[in-house]
Amino acid sequence: MLDSYDAIVIGTGISGGWAAKELCEKGLKTLVLERGRMVKHIVDYHTAHMDPWDFKGGDKTTQEIMKKQYKQIRSTKYAIHESTSHFFVNDDEHPYNEDKPFDWVRGYHVGGKSLMWARQVYRLSEIDFEANAKEGIGIDWPIRYKDLAPWYSYVEKYIGVSGEKLGLPQLPDSEFLKPMELNCVEEKFKNDIANKYNDRIITNSRVAHITEGTKPGLGRVTCQYRNRCRRGCPYGAYFSSNSSTLPAAEETGNMTLRPNSIVHQIIYDEKNNRASGVRVIDSETKEVIEYKAKIIFLCASTIASTSILLQSVSNRFPNGLGNDSGELGHNLMDHHLRLGASADIDGFKDSYYTGRRPGGIYIPKFVNIGGSSNVKDFLRGYGFQGGAKRGPNNGNGPEESYGPKLKEIIQTPGAWRINIGGFGEILPYHDNKMYLDYDKKDKWGLPTVTFDAEIKENEIIMRKHLLQQAGEMLESAGFKNIKTSDKGYYYGAGIHEMGTARMGHNKQTSVLNKYNQIHSAKNVFVTDGSCMTSSGNVNPSLTYMAITARAVNHAVKELKKMNL
Repeated sequence: MLDSYDAIVIGTGISGGWAAKELCEKGLKTLVLERGRMVKHIVDYHTAHMDPWDFKGGDKTTQEIMKKQYKQIRSTKYAIHESTSHFFVNDDEHPYNEDKPFDWVRGYHVGGKSLMWARQVYRLSEIDFEANAKEGIGIDWPIRYKDLAPWYSYVEKYIGVSGEKLGLPQLPDSEFLKPMELNCVEEKFKNDIANKYNDRIITNSRVAHITEGTKPGLGRVTCQYRNRCRRGCPYGAYFSSNSSTLPAAEETGNMTLRPNSIVHQIIYDEKNNRASGVRVIDSETKEVIEYKAKIIFLCASTIASTSILLQSVSNRFPNGLGNDSGELGHNLMDHHLRLGASADIDGFKDSYYTGRRPGGIYIPKFVNIGGSSNVKDFLRGYGFQGGAKRGPNNGNGPEESYGPKLKEIIQTPGAWRINIGGFGEILPYHDNKMYLDYDKKDKWGLPTVTFDAEIKENEIIMRKHLLQQAGEMLESAGFKNIKTSDKGYYYGAGIHEMGTARMGHNKQTSVLNKYNQIHSAKNVFVTDGSCMTSSGNVNPSLTYMAITARAVNHAVKELKKMNL
């Protein structure tokens, strides 16, 4: 293996995969470093075709899983089962610290969380990019929607996005494949809300799934509606690095992929005012290796990328690479959730649905988007995700637990039920942060991360408004036995951590410029969630992809001009 390349990409998840693809396709010899093990598309999805009865515990969250992933299951018990547990890290082997509760959900392997993500993809709007400046919150974004719009389109055409055009200013439309169908109860809900409200819409979840035709990658074809996505999709129907961007990078002949490589430091050349390479620990042998490159893309995920920058100290940057502002590690954001409403539905007992659709309904933000929608009690807003389904038929007593009655019951679905859960925006607060503890180190001798973040009064007030609206909407549709619930939120539960190396106009208040370059080390680009200046209230992965593609385009142009 060479020790010098045109470019180095750190991380292979959503952002790293895109950086690798774009750099390699533009002709740069690129080293892609992943701290975890190799996962090959299809070959390493060993549970993809297994049924519940093929697992000892029926594909549940077993006691064994609870022992090794006891922190992550606090918010992702719905996702970590016998069929998926191997894609989530062992909490004891990868420790972290909590001044305040934080669920740090991680996948250390090639592809990262692009294998396990929920695949919901929405654009940020001009409202989102302008909000900080208009409200005097945090700092202003150095870009606007028009800067990112063509890159959203570029990415969407490649990954495949199922959805419905709405023409809403607060939720710009994407380049859509046909939407997945709503079931009969969801259609009723959609119509009832349309009749009773003029400020809100129910639409199909926008998901990164192919619903017609094919898309680039390793045999990516139409979704098979198995809803076994987090096991790895052998059809490549949903977008992942493993099925799409990494194969595209490899096809160019320009990519060198090295798993089991823990990058812990970006090396800064003080003479030339630029980064010269990275320092890596082989996770298996603990050998320390250095690689050089002209440009570096840091895409290790928000917390990991910020940790690398904080560890990259030098005479010029005693507090971490690019940390002139002192903001590195601060302004940690997520999306607050774990609240909403559910209800029973009368009727539709002769109706069902086919397939296991990997998405449901979405209700876009309808508060604080201008005019009469604005409220005085809190800033920003929220949306809802959810759906309706029929559960199992549990019968009416012991006499139905055997014989002909049992056969009848297990062939008859239970009643319909609907659920909607809120996703709210968290403002960027300087004192919400992560930092490194050098007294508590991991098995590679690296400092561990400590989290110190919580929601504030603005989000607490927003949650009360959200909960009230959730119940009212279900009541307006005529549903029965409505139950609202707030299970309480703590950071990390949304798995959308972001903001700790934010973009901005200058190095006094931010870490990155409008092209995701470190202000004081222009050949280092950071394009994962750490770059976010505000969080919006929608799933952020699509924005990370668009930002990455845009940053690579700029980096290659600047490299050709010999400006990097």
